[in-house]
Amino acid sequence: MAHQDKGKYFKKHPEGTTVSDKLKEAVQKSAKDNNVSCKAAEKIAQSTGFSLGEVGVAIDMLNINIAQCQLGLFGLDGKQKKVLPAPSVAPDLDAAIRKALVNGRLSCAAAWEIAARLGIKRMEVCAACENLKIKVKPCQLGAF
Repeated sequence: MAHQDKGKYFKKHPEGTTVSDKLKEAVQKSAKDNNVSCKAAEKIAQSTGFSLGEVGVAIDMLNINIAQCQLGLFGLDGKQKKVLPAPSVAPDLDAAIRKALVNGRLSCAAAWEIAARLGIKRMEVCAACENLKIKVKPCQLGAF
């Protein structure tokens, strides 16, 4: 959601959307200055058994900001985007990205999977996407 939507993230979900108390508690416990980092959201999902999408909904419903995207796309150092285009893209990374595209975009989940499979940092996959002019979307937490 756009910056002007800050504090109204719940509005992107249908009226009546509910979140379990267990998940609310985990999100609130991880929040610092009304922010939950992407990494903290990942840990919440792992420890509670909820999906990243469910964690993202809980964050939205509690009007908490998602910060420090692990792909470098938002919430880092007060900037919208931290990741820069990679100077070059290795052929195996290029092929993996192109194979995973859906409607010309690479999902956040696919970026994470590629990074794990190739043994590289998640931001390196996103930097390659920047070089290749490929948008990363959608976010597993629902931020974009």
